[in-house]
Amino acid sequence: MCLWGGGPPSDPAEQSLLNKLIRRSLVRNRNQVEVLQRDPSSPLFSVKTFEELRLKPELLRGVYCLGFNRPSRIQENALPMMLAQPPQNLIAQSQSGTGKTAAFSLAMLSHVKPENHWTQCLCIAPTYELALQIGQVMEQMGKFCPEVTLTYAVRGNRMERGVRLQQHVVIGTPGTLLDWCSKYRIIDPKLISMFVLDEADVMIATQGHRDQSIRIHRLLPKECQMLLFSATFEDSVWGFAEKVVPDPNIIRLRREEETLDTIKQFYILCSEEEEKFSALCDLYGGLTVAQAMIFCRTRKTASWLAGRLTEEGHQVALLSGELTVEQRADVIQRFRTGKEKVLVTTNVCSRGIDVEQVTLVVNFDLPVDMEGNADNETYLHRIGRTGRFGRRGFAVNMVDSDRSMELIRQIERHFNRSISRLDPGSLQEMERLIS
Repeated sequence: MCLWGGGPPSDPAEQSLLNKLIRRSLVRNRNQVEVLQRDPSSPLFSVKTFEELRLKPELLRGVYCLGFNRPSRIQENALPMMLAQPPQNLIAQSQSGTGKTAAFSLAMLSHVKPENHWTQCLCIAPTYELALQIGQVMEQMGKFCPEVTLTYAVRGNRMERGVRLQQHVVIGTPGTLLDWCSKYRIIDPKLISMFVLDEADVMIATQGHRDQSIRIHRLLPKECQMLLFSATFEDSVWGFAEKVVPDPNIIRLRREEETLDTIKQFYILCSEEEEKFSALCDLYGGLTVAQAMIFCRTRKTASWLAGRLTEEGHQVALLSGELTVEQRADVIQRFRTGKEKVLVTTNVCSRGIDVEQVTLVVNFDLPVDMEGNADNETYLHRIGRTGRFGRRGFAVNMVDSDRSMELIRQIERHFNRSISRLDPGSLQEMERLIS
């Protein structure tokens, strides 16, 4: 979890929504997929085309309208399990941008029997906004299947008590869905045949959602197909998943070592903030930089720095936590399309954003954890914004005190990598080190 130099952690639901808003196309994922089958003797199926899934023609048209020409890596392995007969339960690890939402939306659309006018599929998401994102994907994919209907179980969507829903798919948040199933009885949980729980790691980080989800699960019939998705698989997520999904197939990412081979790392010695700014200007002027990201510890520093760079004539975007999620997504889109060449940000932007043109990352302030030591994970996520997809990138750290120098040493020891000193006033030295 990202920390703002000892400040509050970023909201996981907001981070997930931000990723959904900015990832309009599939991300290229280096991680290999590992499949653990419930029945190891069963043949392992994966597909390379959507035609192999024998989908209804209307659904296939919907898939292609969404821009999927071939299954993504998670879809190759997950869809055959989701669509299998008899139904199979699944726990899958998958980040935003990998085609996960489209996969389980396709599974629900395929699963529904339109002639049965009752709710057959439940899908739970941690927040109203995330539920809406899922529904938008499903509505687009199912636009050639008008006989399949859906509605949203979210606060404010009032339903008449005791009148059973006829919509086939209900997408919503745990509290409202629980009310609809038990308090208002407008959904008969015993008739649910597919249960999808998305963003499990975000769900259990949100107070009350974990217990509400388990209570919904207990109302469902034993033969109901259970599908659970999570971006991370920490112990708390595993414990939750095991309670909700019996006898599962498991798809998880085999984490490759984050490579630093394509990123050259340097530090610059400075005495105070003004000298850091001068060094930054020298650095940006001495390098051929497509786009740069500059990380600050606080909103105040980020705002000051963005203002100074703008005064110097740079096209600068500012991204920090007081912006709404939609505003942040807009800033990132502008940066991604090259409208601004420099993005100044706090840790709110340290992970998950892939902009291929970023060649320079600057830590104007080094990341620290709650104890004031080097936050190695955040450092890795920050500098990983450059050197994407095998391209060469540069990371420069501003060192303005003995304590900052000690943080550099901690980072060197952690990653077993040397970070070279750079003199931004010497263009010849810079060219020699970077070449």
